[in-house]
Amino acid sequence: MPTYEYECQKCGHRFDEFQSMTAKPLVRCPKCKGKLKRLVGAGAGFLFKGSGFYATDYRSSSYQEKKKGDASAASPTSTESAKPAEKTAAKPKTESKPGKKKGD
Repeated sequence: MPTYEYECQKCGHRFDEFQSMTAKPLVRCPKCKGKLKRLVGAGAGFLFKGSGFYATDYRSSSYQEKKKGDASAASPTSTESAKPAEKTAAKPKTESKPGKKKGD
């Protein structure tokens, strides 16, 4: 349910009202009974729930179970992770010819 902002045309009293979208706008000021004008608001903020603010926080339980299964199947075995890393061959340095400069 949204929060609407109202301003009284008679006394200038401004206030917020939490009401349903289908509810009729308020017409009388609660202080002076003057005519109210509903103001255009900036809108409501987000309401975050859960431990974090990630897209996966609200996934279905079936999706989460499948992802857990995929993660355990993709983890490397102990023999695969024990392989030593291969060294890359060093590239030989290119030599410049003496006596020649760039742009000559």
